[in-house]
Amino acid sequence: MIRSRLQSMRWDAACGVFASLIFALAAAGSAPGQTPTPSPTPDDPDSPVRVKTDLVTVTATVTDYFGRYVSGLTKNAFTIIDNNQEQEITFFSDSDAPVSVGIIFDISGSMSGSKIMKARKALSRFILTSHPMDEYFLIAFNSRAQLLVDRTRDADAILQKLTLVQPRANTALYDAVYLGVERVTRGSHQKKALLIISDGQDNASRYSFTEVRRLMKEADVVTYAIEILDKADLSSPLGAQGQAFLSEIANVTGGKSFQPQSDVEMDEVFERIGIELRHQYSLGYTPKDFVPDGRWRKLKVKVKPPRGLTRLTVRSRDGYFAAPNVSVR
Repeated sequence: MIRSRLQSMRWDAACGVFASLIFALAAAGSAPGQTPTPSPTPDDPDSPVRVKTDLVTVTATVTDYFGRYVSGLTKNAFTIIDNNQEQEITFFSDSDAPVSVGIIFDISGSMSGSKIMKARKALSRFILTSHPMDEYFLIAFNSRAQLLVDRTRDADAILQKLTLVQPRANTALYDAVYLGVERVTRGSHQKKALLIISDGQDNASRYSFTEVRRLMKEADVVTYAIEILDKADLSSPLGAQGQAFLSEIANVTGGKSFQPQSDVEMDEVFERIGIELRHQYSLGYTPKDFVPDGRWRKLKVKVKPPRGLTRLTVRSRDGYFAAPNVSVR
């Protein structure tokens, strides 16, 4: 009987050791000889998440004959032509959605005097008409581009930051625009826009006009350029070159460039841009013959006026590069 009891105790002990071993292996999540799976590390909040998708999104602005914004249109009013083929619109929104806005502000020597004061004042007008949930990135530039404010919803912080800068040195506008696109595409909102406040002159950038233009065509970022000009700019070759750059950059993104000639016009322009961003349509579709070969695909958005309205004008980007994936946040 004693021997039987000892055998029973030995058996219980052996079972306990075996059970502990099985439990330890299960807890480690691996079999003998395998390396345990490392615990995941948190994502870098500044790194974009890469998601493979063929969905193409387009931001469209619709105006009537008098330049007034037209809202209330339905999906059926729009037609999208991609590489000469009509596409089925699978995503549509006309809601007043917030925007991630990159503000590119020129603080070079060519903006001295009354130019920078007018620009600061008018920018406050834009912020007053913006969506309360908009987020801002502020990039100031002279000889180099500087990120002064990174992703904030505090509009006052933007304006206060600009009161501390003084215009001086050369102009690295192309570098500032390049940095602005890189930052704003990491914004938290689907809609993204750039606001360039400058005379358009560049004499210090590392990036070229061609490089910046290609980046703007790749990015779905609507760009508005406010040209701060004086009489000397209008008559100089450098001033003419700056105007051409700002106009081209705005047009390829479906945005617009402006040349306000007075303080009143300046205020009106900034207010108009703020209102436009709140009256845009977002369209999405999957191209029927999409091939991720990196080639340029032509894009055309058309709009059919509803009964009672005459000719309407629609503005959007005119194409995109067929990349295999896109960055989303």
